[in-house]
Amino acid sequence: MDNLCCFNSKFSKLAGGRSSCSSGKGRSNQGPTKYGFSLVKGKANHPMEDYHVSKFVQLHGHELGLFAIYDGHLGDSVPAYLQKHLFSNILNEEDFRNDPHRAILKAYERTDQAILSHSPDLGRGGSTAVTAILINGRKLWVANVGDSRAVLSRRGQAIQLSIDHEPNTERDDIENRGGFVSNMPGDVARVNGQLAVSRAFGDKNLKSHLSSDPDVTNADVDAETDLLILASDGLWKVMSNQEAVDIVRKVKDPEKAAKQLAIEALVRESKDDISCIVVRFKG
Repeated sequence: MDNLCCFNSKFSKLAGGRSSCSSGKGRSNQGPTKYGFSLVKGKANHPMEDYHVSKFVQLHGHELGLFAIYDGHLGDSVPAYLQKHLFSNILNEEDFRNDPHRAILKAYERTDQAILSHSPDLGRGGSTAVTAILINGRKLWVANVGDSRAVLSRRGQAIQLSIDHEPNTERDDIENRGGFVSNMPGDVARVNGQLAVSRAFGDKNLKSHLSSDPDVTNADVDAETDLLILASDGLWKVMSNQEAVDIVRKVKDPEKAAKQLAIEALVRESKDDISCIVVRFKG
């Protein structure tokens, strides 16, 4: 099974590029929570465009678990920027300690404005985002733009915490902004015939018709909360939320569980980049 990922995460940059696959794992210093991740390049001819974050940090006496998937399009410069800046922007918001919801909203907006102001350097591409912040192993804050998804398992039941931002479901907003949604035979719905998500970071050429406002939710991590899965649409195109939870619950090691999700997505002929993070709240 380990031959899925040819390099460990610390070797994921090689010869100036990114390896076709990487994996890794870590754990909380204060509790039983463990995480693992697996990223596999899809079959397209362009370089890998998925980036991730998975780590624990200390802030003002609290332990924070920071987990994210950024699924780029038209290049990897925007997801790379998000990997470097989005969490630090959230944590640096003065509201974060007292009002995480407001801090996340403000940081997403400010980060997108920074990306758009750097657009000559970052190019015309964009990225989805799904972020999860675990506070002291007990409170989870999840936000997303686009179709990367967060799924919680409670007593083995899949609960989707994020919202897929798809052009058909947000057609009214897109048309009110002066855009249109195309539905060509054999293709997914696209904003202005181009983008298959209705919210994203970047995408300067489409920004007047796109939103980068995240949906934000929170959840308590209690004795019945098993695990969290974050993944790009390379997984969700070929697998339901419950199928993913069922696969992961059978594998105690979260890195092996994330790899197993990627393997199953490949077996089901996913063509896209596949990125998965599994966070297991119990030992």
